[in-house]
Amino acid sequence: MFNIEEELKKLPDKPGVYIMKNESGEIIYVGKAISLKKRVRQYFQSSRNNTIKVNAMVKNISEFEYIIVDNEVEALILESNLIKKHKPKYNVLLRDDKQYPYIKVTTNEKYPRVIKTRNVLKDGAKYFGPYPSGYAVNDALEIIRNLYPIRTCNLKLNGEKVLDRPCLNYYIKRCLAPCQGNVDENIYLEMIDEILMFLNGREDKLVEMIVEKMNEASKNLDFENAAKYRDQINSLKLILEKQKIVSANNIIDQDIIGMARGVEDVCVQVFFVRAGKIMGREHFILSDVEHLDRSEILSSFIKQFYLGTAYVPKEIFVEEEFEDIAAVSKWLSEKRGTKVDIRVPKRGEKSQLMEMVRNNALNTLNQYGEDIKRKTKERESALGKLANIMELDKIPFRIEAFDISNIQGIEPVGSMVVFENGIPKKSDYRRFKIKTVIGPNDYASMAEIIKRRFERWPSCLPDLIMIDGGKGQVNIVERVLKDLGIDIAVCGLVKDDFHRTRGIIYRNNEINLEESEETFKLITRIQDEAHRFAISYHRSLRSKKIFKSVLDDINGVGEKRKKALLKTFGSVDGIKQASLEELIAVEGMNKVVAEEVYNFFRKDNTKCEE
Repeated sequence: MFNIEEELKKLPDKPGVYIMKNESGEIIYVGKAISLKKRVRQYFQSSRNNTIKVNAMVKNISEFEYIIVDNEVEALILESNLIKKHKPKYNVLLRDDKQYPYIKVTTNEKYPRVIKTRNVLKDGAKYFGPYPSGYAVNDALEIIRNLYPIRTCNLKLNGEKVLDRPCLNYYIKRCLAPCQGNVDENIYLEMIDEILMFLNGREDKLVEMIVEKMNEASKNLDFENAAKYRDQINSLKLILEKQKIVSANNIIDQDIIGMARGVEDVCVQVFFVRAGKIMGREHFILSDVEHLDRSEILSSFIKQFYLGTAYVPKEIFVEEEFEDIAAVSKWLSEKRGTKVDIRVPKRGEKSQLMEMVRNNALNTLNQYGEDIKRKTKERESALGKLANIMELDKIPFRIEAFDISNIQGIEPVGSMVVFENGIPKKSDYRRFKIKTVIGPNDYASMAEIIKRRFERWPSCLPDLIMIDGGKGQVNIVERVLKDLGIDIAVCGLVKDDFHRTRGIIYRNNEINLEESEETFKLITRIQDEAHRFAISYHRSLRSKKIFKSVLDDINGVGEKRKKALLKTFGSVDGIKQASLEELIAVEGMNKVVAEEVYNFFRKDNTKCEE
């Protein structure tokens, strides 16, 4: 047994991260400390100074672990990663940890491309963003490609002809076809320079340049090009009108973070300022933080938000200082590669901008707060009714739903989706490729995936298992759980003649539900998600099998050699007709593999003569 009093005495007076666990071994809180000895002991001393949330957490602590690090910055990084990985119950959780999209200009290539990416690499290319959504990036790319006929392919070009003929984009005048080797590199790079000017926020200067080109074309009676330049100018002016100028003199990238508190929820609003213009914004609703002060919420948000982003701006403005602001600033500076300032604006332009962000956060909270509360109550009501219908001991917080997908036994797969408090938890989704079952046997397939799931992750148990199947499927699952010594409620789904869910099967009893009921809608949503996840995996496996080449059956021929052979000879028939000498001459081939290929396509399979 873990003796908390004894373990508290062993705590070192060093920086590190502490991990609190409940009686089932589940991580319920992760924190960092300059001194583990002082910080962890505080939890188990007098509870008078603790918040209600902290006291509730301490009552659930059965054991704790700690990891010693060298300094506070390392502790901060480790804490953020552990929170993101385990999502402990008592930490402030940022549910939306998506990676924001960027526009990448591949200036490390001879003929650069302009593409969307979510990964910022040190590869010599230039990156612009982050943008608040993929739609914003797609709009910008569409404008660029309408204005400039640059390539979109990923061919490796060296200025020479690499394809026999150009693609469709060349014929519709959306690309100059540098793949043909007849494009002036200077002209192409001039277009890239103008695109970079546009992405750097210098549209005014770009408009002036294009106006000069239009006037010059008009003087030379080149009215076709003059009209093209006129259309470019109109498009750019439309973009300029959509962007709000924050500061004409400021070219430093900034994020402004404001907050608004409701009775139970907090809305954090982030404005992205790039080159003096507001490029977009994003809001986050945080729940179960009513007992935390603003600075603690702000600190937790910033650490989780920037852990999940590839780009860190030069300046970050916040509404107030927080305890570990110096450590966070140092961490973000290391991540960016240059100094990052986290500041509280006191007066002037930045203070006014912060007030605007806070007002937006308040409006968002008022706008979405009631809707969020309504949906939360609906989910809780649906789960409560489900517990009553099934006579469960408690409301099922974690539901795991399983489904099998196959077509006549081909590539059978299983899926597991997870809903916590009625919300999908996609980080816990799992896919299973059926290994031990031959042919279309859904019962045996379900037994296999249930056994694999609970043997792999025995410490994380759901409150309810939902099976996309009838009594037979439910009985199979209950039998597997009994063999594993696990006691969990299992329900199946009752289907009508059109294979639509109309109720559940529990303890061999059918329980019909009205379509208007919240519980029915919840069950249907879970079933649809499990089915969608299984079908998507099954389709991906079938696609791989369909596109399997006959070359995959030849010893020594992998992906690279297969591509090289097809590129050289154009098709499998071309490879069949090739001589041994031609096969040896293909990039990446050697004599042994060339003989394998040569002999594979000859019926007598005789060895090649020396």
